[in-house]
Order: sequence, then C-alpha cells, then structure tokens
Amino acid sequence: MKILNLYAGIGGNRKLWGDEHEVTAVEINESIAKIYKDLFPEDEVIIGDAHQYLLENYKDFDFIWSSPPCPTHSRMCYSFSKRKYPDMSLYEEIIFLKHWFKGTWVVENVVSYYEPLIKPQKISKHFFWSNLKIPTFKGLRPKVRNDKGQTFKVKAKAWDINIKNFHGYKGDKRTLINNCVSNKLGEHILNGI
Repeated sequence: MKILNLYAGIGGNRKLWGDEHEVTAVEINESIAKIYKDLFPEDEVIIGDAHQYLLENYKDFDFIWSSPPCPTHSRMCYSFSKRKYPDMSLYEEIIFLKHWFKGTWVVENVVSYYEPLIKPQKISKHFFWSNLKIPTFKGLRPKVRNDKGQTFKVKAKAWDINIKNFHGYKGDKRTLINNCVSNKLGEHILNGI
C-alpha cells in the first residue's frame, strides 16, 4: 500500500506500520525530518509544506494520514491572553479529502476548545475525521503525573521512542514527544483498513 504521512513529525503514528508499505512522509522542519529519516530510513521523506503537497499529490496514494498543527485549536490556545484565529487548513483538508480522495484517509487533531465545525470521532485526547469508522480503542495514554519531565519520559518509554536518537536536535524534545500520536493507535487505525 502507498501511504502518505502528512505533518509527519518524528513518526509516532507510523512506528508500528511495518516495512511492507511504501511510505512518503512530509515534514516542514528539516531537523525533525532528519530524525524521522533516521528512525525510518526506508521511507521517502519530503521536506516541505504538507498542505500543498497533499493538494498536488493526493492521487498517488492509497491511504493518507494527516496531523495538521494543533496549537490554534487546542484548549491551551483558548487560555492564552493573546487571541488567534483557528488555522482553517484543518477543515480545508477534511473537506478536500472527503470529496476528492478515492482511498482511505484520516485527519487527526486535538480535542478543540470549540464545537468542531465537522463532527469527528473522539479517541482519548484526539479528534479524528475519516472515511473509516475507527473501532473503539482503550489504553492510549500512559498514566503520568503533572510534572512535565515525568510526562515526557513516560510517554517516550510507553511509545518506545528513544530520545537519545535525537542527537543534534536543538528544539524542545518534549514538544516532539507530545506531538506524537500513540504508535499503538497508529497501528490500530492502519489495521482497520
């Protein structure tokens, strides 16, 4: 199967997909894309704008997973004093895939601070829009304390992500882990196709 993994990050969702698929990952941040490539050397990694890549290449794939940036939709954004418009590219992709893509697709994002404009499926702290009915899945999030360092380490261990592989990455490693979708959830969704 030919899979497009948009806004790939370090590939948390992709970790348990195996090597029998032809995976193309799109990530705009070059240093994050390098970590992804180190973790999944057989995947084709495109450094670029995932939103534009989808529009230009969607016909070339059987399954598309999209995890657009979530900060402007999250409940954390709502608590900030500086207000921002929600990034509507999330809904652009849902509408586009729903009407034009013939394969199976999933768009993932956080549970938003507002009532979603298009009804999603809710699994744990994520919303999913898809042409696939995602079966109920339990045990997604590791139990953690409120301490940020503890959360980061427990998630990395639970999702089998070795942060020592991130040599040379200058950004916040916590954010990399927090932006990952559970590898078990990624596998669960792919197996449902």
